[in-house]
Amino acid sequence: MILAGFITASEELEGSRLGIPVARTHQSGKKQRPPLLGCARVFDTHCHLTFPDFAGRTAEILAGAAAVGVRGAITIGTSSADSLHARDLTLANPSLWHSAGVHPLYSDQPRSWSDLKAAASSPKCLAWGELGLDNHYPNPPRDLQRRVLDEQLEFIERCRSELPALNKPLVLHCRDAFDDLLAMLRQTSFPPSRMVFHCFTGTVDDARKVLDFGAWISFTGVVTFASAASVAEAARICPSDRMMVETDSPFLTPEPMRKIRPNEPKFVVHVAQKIAAIRGLFGPDADRFYSELDRNAERFFGFTMP
Repeated sequence: MILAGFITASEELEGSRLGIPVARTHQSGKKQRPPLLGCARVFDTHCHLTFPDFAGRTAEILAGAAAVGVRGAITIGTSSADSLHARDLTLANPSLWHSAGVHPLYSDQPRSWSDLKAAASSPKCLAWGELGLDNHYPNPPRDLQRRVLDEQLEFIERCRSELPALNKPLVLHCRDAFDDLLAMLRQTSFPPSRMVFHCFTGTVDDARKVLDFGAWISFTGVVTFASAASVAEAARICPSDRMMVETDSPFLTPEPMRKIRPNEPKFVVHVAQKIAAIRGLFGPDADRFYSELDRNAERFFGFTMP
């Protein structure tokens, strides 16, 4: 979800932890430019299609993504109830998958571990999460976030031991908390190679800590922002076989579509293109990079795209 310091004031206000929609207004009277897709396909590994911005429009959103070469998306759970909602959306949409988890900024809300397990048991659930720590906001308090994260990790470990089908990778939320979160993760039995730090907005040193730990990194539209030079450098140094792309929509619309709200899975193409350019990849080299991103998503999440 959204990161302060890389978003507009309206996004900061409206993109709250309660899922309040981010300014739905589009550029009225202006024809939206289609993405300049240089690849045959790409996949949005992290979005929030359960949020009010997209109510009743899931099929429309996915069709728009498919029209520009986006092969599908994963809608990410933020609470036990939201994870069940995500599951239900995927059952009606073949190109949509989901995760199941309790976001740290929802740690002060009611939760049901049995509902979370029910969501995770769906064949269309590819991961646990998003879960982690968020030190940016004063609430929920950090000690509560840590308690809920501890409880959630213990719950997931029990699920993994009881049923092999629930041995899924972890999608991690980490905001201003790399040292704290990495220390907690080192105390678990989860292999770092099955963890992805989504929506990376840390420093280059933070990226190296994550990579040295053995985890993956996923980049959003933040990598396209002029104010995010450190994120661009992290995208340059990240090994191509441990990298994924996402929108985190409805937040963080990438350049050059920055003024369009809400962000949508179709705009993930701009994230992929920007990273390719940062890495000096163009033409056939860029196409091979986009294909590698797809293979990475399939390998990390353990599924096959249609």
